[in-house]
Amino acid sequence: MNLDELQDIINREVGVLLYFSGENCNVCHALRPKFKDAFDKNFSELKQIYLDAHENPEISAHYQVFSVPTMIVFMDRREFAREGRSVSLHKLVEQLKRPYNMMIN
Repeated sequence: MNLDELQDIINREVGVLLYFSGENCNVCHALRPKFKDAFDKNFSELKQIYLDAHENPEISAHYQVFSVPTMIVFMDRREFAREGRSVSLHKLVEQLKRPYNMMIN
């Protein structure tokens, strides 16, 4: 995937979760299934995209991702939320519920 393809996805989807990780990042690998489960359950209309930050340097630089894991949520084609290494999944889910429900309903 390149930056133009990613931007096309962000522009056409209701919302997108970008999850930047790294191959050698244990925290990334531990959090990823938890995020997937939470987003599948609460935000089924959001497209989930998982990117290795080191394999996608152009995309990582464009979105100013300097550490992993980093999660960026886009809603209505704009960055809505960004969380880094010490993210609270519960807090992020609660932050997204109301705007997500307003967009979907």
